[in-house]
Amino acid sequence: MTGNGTSGGENFSLRDILLRGRKLNFAERTQFFSNWIQERAACGDSLYMRHILSPADRQVSILDPDTGQERSMLMFGSNNYLGLANHPHVQRRVKEAIDQFGVGIGGPPLLNGYTRLHHELETRLATFKSKQAALVFSSGYGANVGMMSALVSKHDLVLHDASSHASFHDGLKMGGATSMKFAHNDVAELEQRLDAAKTQTRGDVFVGVEGVYSMDGDLAPLDKIAPLCREKGAILVLDDAHGTGVLGASGHGTDAHFGVEDDVDIVMGTFSKAFGVVGGFVASSQEVVDYLRFFARSYFFSASMPPVVAASVLGCLDIIEREPGHLLGLRANTRYLARGLRRLGFDVNPESAIIPLMAPRSMNLRKASFDFHRRGIFLNSIEYPAVPSHKQRFRISVMASHTQRDLDRLLSVIEEVWAIHTQERRLDLHAAAAA
Repeated sequence: MTGNGTSGGENFSLRDILLRGRKLNFAERTQFFSNWIQERAACGDSLYMRHILSPADRQVSILDPDTGQERSMLMFGSNNYLGLANHPHVQRRVKEAIDQFGVGIGGPPLLNGYTRLHHELETRLATFKSKQAALVFSSGYGANVGMMSALVSKHDLVLHDASSHASFHDGLKMGGATSMKFAHNDVAELEQRLDAAKTQTRGDVFVGVEGVYSMDGDLAPLDKIAPLCREKGAILVLDDAHGTGVLGASGHGTDAHFGVEDDVDIVMGTFSKAFGVVGGFVASSQEVVDYLRFFARSYFFSASMPPVVAASVLGCLDIIEREPGHLLGLRANTRYLARGLRRLGFDVNPESAIIPLMAPRSMNLRKASFDFHRRGIFLNSIEYPAVPSHKQRFRISVMASHTQRDLDRLLSVIEEVWAIHTQERRLDLHAAAAA
C-alpha cells in the first residue's frame, strides 16, 4: 500500500500491521508471528500456499486443505498468461538442455556460469525488446534491484509512479538516490516534477514506470510519458514484467503496444509471467548492459540461471514468434470474460490479462475466498494491507489455454459468491435494524 492510498504498491507488509506499536525483541516477534500463522491455519482461515500436485495449466490438482484429499480446480490465479509453462516444445528444449548441460551450473555468470544458452537467450531478448543488448538475472526481483542500485548515484533523482513494485523500491534504497513519487499514471504531475527537477538535482533524472500494474491490470500511458521524458532529458526505465509476451502486436511488450520502443531507455522484465518459469532480464544499450554486468550486485554475486531455465525461455520465445494463436487466444478470452462480467454488473474494461474484481466493503473477503475454493475456482484474493481496506479485490489472471467452458464456469461461480455475500449483508442489516 502506498502513502497516498493508491492500489498497486507492494512496499507495505502484514508485519507493519501486526507489530505496529509493539516493542518486541527478536524472539518475541518471531514467536508472535508463528502463533498468529498457526492460529490462522488451525481455524481454516488461510488459503495461502495451497499444495499444487500437477503441472501448471488451466486446470490443476491440489491437496485440499479442508479435506486433505487431492482435487481438481480451474486455475485463475496464475501469471502463466500464454499457457506455455507445460508446452511440449518447451519441454523438448528443456530435455535437450539437460542432456547437454545437466540441471545446474554452480557459479556466477562472469566466471563459470555462462553457457551458449545464456548467450543465445540474451541475444534474442535484445532483438525481442528492440535493444542493443540484454543480460539475464536469476530472478525478476534481482533484475530490478540490481538495475536500480547499480545505475543510480546519490547525485541523481528518480521520479517513479506511486504504484511501483517493491523490488523497485528496494533497488532505490540500495542505490542511495533521492526519489520522489508521482500519483499513479498522472502525467501532468510527472511533468511538473520533471520541470522542478532542473533545480533539485546535480545529476541525472530517471523516471520509473511499469508497463502493466499488477494490482489493477492497467497500463502506463507510455504514449505520453515516453515523449515527455525525451523532451525533458530524463532516462526512462520500464518494468515490463506483466507486459512482455502479452502486449504489442507480436507480444513484444507495452512499449511496442504504444509504439515507443525507441523512446524507452531501459527495459526490465521477468520470466515468471508469460514465460512461465523464473528469472529476469534487463535490455538496453550495449554500454548500459556492459556496466550492469560488473556493477549490478544481484548479477555479479549470484549463481547463474540454470541452463534448463534458459532453454525453457528460449522455447517460449520460439512459440511466441511462430505461433501467434496463443496471444490471439489470450486476448479473445479476456474480451469474452470481460463481456460476461459486465453482464453481471461489474465495471471492467481490461487493458491486459489481469482483471480485478473489487469487493464490496461489506464482503468478508476470506469467507468469499473459501466459497470460490470450495466451488473449484482457484482465485487469488488481495487483502489489506497489500491494498487499502476499501480496495480489497479478487484478481483474475486469464490464460490463453482457458476454454470458453472454463470462463463460463468462472462467471457462474462469481455470480453465486456475490449473491451469497450480498444476501448475508442484507440479513445482517435487517437483524441490526430489528434489534
